[in-house]
Amino acid sequence: MPANILLIDDDASLAEAVKAVLESRGHTVTYFDDGEIALAAAEKGDFHLVLTDYRMPGMGGMELLEKLHESHPLLPIIMMTAFSTTDRAIEATKKGAFDYLIKPFEMPDLLDLVERAADSSQITAKPVTIGREDPEKDSIVGTSRCMQNVFKEIGKIADKPISVLIKGETGSGKELIARAIYQHSNRAKEPFVAVNCAAIPDNLIESELFGHERGAFTGAISKRIGRFEQANGGTLFLDEIGDLPWQTQVKLLRVLQEKVISRVGGKEEITIDVRIISATHRDLEQMIKDESFRQDLFFRLNASVIELPPLRERREDIPSLVSYFLTKYSLEFQTQPPSVHKDALTYLSGQAWPGNVRQLENIVRRALIDSRGFTINKSMIETSLKVSPTASSDAAEDRGFAAHVQNRLVAAREGDLPDGALAALNIDLEEELYRQAVALSHGNQSNISKWLGVSRMTVRDKLDKYNLFPKRKG
Repeated sequence: MPANILLIDDDASLAEAVKAVLESRGHTVTYFDDGEIALAAAEKGDFHLVLTDYRMPGMGGMELLEKLHESHPLLPIIMMTAFSTTDRAIEATKKGAFDYLIKPFEMPDLLDLVERAADSSQITAKPVTIGREDPEKDSIVGTSRCMQNVFKEIGKIADKPISVLIKGETGSGKELIARAIYQHSNRAKEPFVAVNCAAIPDNLIESELFGHERGAFTGAISKRIGRFEQANGGTLFLDEIGDLPWQTQVKLLRVLQEKVISRVGGKEEITIDVRIISATHRDLEQMIKDESFRQDLFFRLNASVIELPPLRERREDIPSLVSYFLTKYSLEFQTQPPSVHKDALTYLSGQAWPGNVRQLENIVRRALIDSRGFTINKSMIETSLKVSPTASSDAAEDRGFAAHVQNRLVAAREGDLPDGALAALNIDLEEELYRQAVALSHGNQSNISKWLGVSRMTVRDKLDKYNLFPKRKG
């Protein structure tokens, strides 16, 4: 999501270059070359993150960090520093800095860190409402008995200093539950850092979690802190914990037992205070039997367990969810929410929903875009799902999903979708989405970025993840 960024640096040429790159990615940048003026602006403005130089005349970066962190403890602050002050930058992270960049830095590294910090800021700052529909916030909607039990469990364990394991199928809303626990805990004024363990290559996961020292491996050109240090004092959410490699499980167990970490390639032991909330759609008990998940780590993670029910077990919540998603995305697309025919709700309530709430959300968004303000009826839902009224095979739904992706991408290429509408679909068949985008754009990453409403770096990461880079001719 676009972020509102405060940039402070007395090097005007570097600042202008950074500002131009960030604004080209859709971010809004407010620039100052004076720390005291920037601090006053931060007190009045609504910023998602701060990017500041370490050495400046007058108020330096460290003093600015301390004052900003005191007044805005959840505001991510990225320190830019020269090689000679690397150790001071590490010290800055201990005093509340989100991360740091070593000058001279590459712009892709800057964008990666800024996007990570912006995501953390927006996730942390955006409240999660429980049990009621608030279209301007992320809401956990549900009046069913099983969801009421989930809400009660959140209330019981939110303030307890224990690890929590959230179990549930893909798309059932595990991250929302984690954020709700965090926001109702006594760590709510400290960082919340989320890591999707399944999205990080095995050879990089330890560096991502624990950081690394300069020269620890090929490409490690500078020291870097990891997610544990970023979350120090707060909460670390490890999504898809079942995808952690065995060796990383060993190191994570040691961290949970001893409350210290060591960066990859380093010998220094760093004391950390982090609450762990983890989540998985996998059967960890079966993985323990298969010797692919450590039993001792499992016992450390599941001091409390929240079982999140699949959507098919709480069908009575579907009408409320449909109403919530329609209102939410109507606000985003600046349209009036259409009405929904009773037959359409009945049809939605009768589906298997293998993708759970996320799949329902996708269907509602697509129906909203395709309805053009008219009443959403059963035939629109059938078209969106691409299944017959009497059958609901996963294969048929996948084919329909792919067809819809193709249609939406063509519409985006021809300028027929409102800005951001395609990116808001957030569809489950991500690989198919990028495969179709590559085909339609003939591998032009700038067009893919524009059509999908994501950064070039995200496009590169996805093309690499799914091995979709087009072959070069000749």
